[in-house]
Amino acid sequence: MEFGFSMPTRGPMANRHDLKALAQKGEALGYEYLTVSDHIVIPNSFDHVYPYAADGKPTFPNLWLDQPTALAWLAAVTERTKLLTSVMVVPHRRPVHTAKVLSTVDHLSEGRVVLGCGAGWMKEEFEALGAEDFEARGDVTDDYIRIFRELWQNDAPAFDSPYGAFSDIVFEPKPTNGTIPIWIGGESPRALRRTAELGDGWYPIGGNPRFPCATVAQYRARAEKLVAQAEKANRDPATIARGYCANWAFDAPPFDVEGGGRFLGTGEAAQIAEDYRGLAEAGVTTIIVNLVRASVEESYEVMDWFRTEVRAHVEG
Repeated sequence: MEFGFSMPTRGPMANRHDLKALAQKGEALGYEYLTVSDHIVIPNSFDHVYPYAADGKPTFPNLWLDQPTALAWLAAVTERTKLLTSVMVVPHRRPVHTAKVLSTVDHLSEGRVVLGCGAGWMKEEFEALGAEDFEARGDVTDDYIRIFRELWQNDAPAFDSPYGAFSDIVFEPKPTNGTIPIWIGGESPRALRRTAELGDGWYPIGGNPRFPCATVAQYRARAEKLVAQAEKANRDPATIARGYCANWAFDAPPFDVEGGGRFLGTGEAAQIAEDYRGLAEAGVTTIIVNLVRASVEESYEVMDWFRTEVRAHVEG
């Protein structure tokens, strides 16, 4: 089992000193992943429901670092940790440029980038960015992923679709390991189908009340749907990596488990370790947790505690 944690790309700790300190401490403690979240602009008001809150109403800080730029910064101050976009809202950025940025960071980090992908949920942000039609975001995401692969994996890339067209171009540098792994975020039927058809991995978050993965049993139920989609796509389900995002405080789940019970990854250390062993038995090989607190010092304490009190008992 590999573990990682989300970096503070928003709020008061989103500065070069704290980011460097947390990243290097995490690497020294043996965490395998650092993750970066994504928004470019936050409208002052929006009508669409935030999918990862029970009331659909998130509270965002004003500062939000650009995801690919922050990823490049983390690449420069670390040596071994993998760098995961968690997740990139794929339709927000033009695909050829995005593929170039990601392959550049991957090249400079010597193959450490993992692309977590999402289709987005905030219509007003799409409109402010001049992105493709919000209602077509699922098709746009699928097409952009195909464009990424074409540019990364072919020496003479060419593509022609309503959302991107090119030919007779040179695209360099290629990713260090021949491509960049693409993990599909999301828990909906469309996300599972996208994973089966286009993804190298499935990367759900437990905190979606519409499609919950808030217990090991719920995760297994959704994973069974992924297996069915993979078989429908004539793909071996075993070729799809399994990750899990537990991006909440250990004692503050984002919503109540239906029918009562404990939310996965909360409670005492022994309970959290039991949950993560259950995910491992269900095929999960990577878990991303929220270890960052209000200060670097508090975050260090939680990182140490998780390593010795939880991780050691998952692996031991």
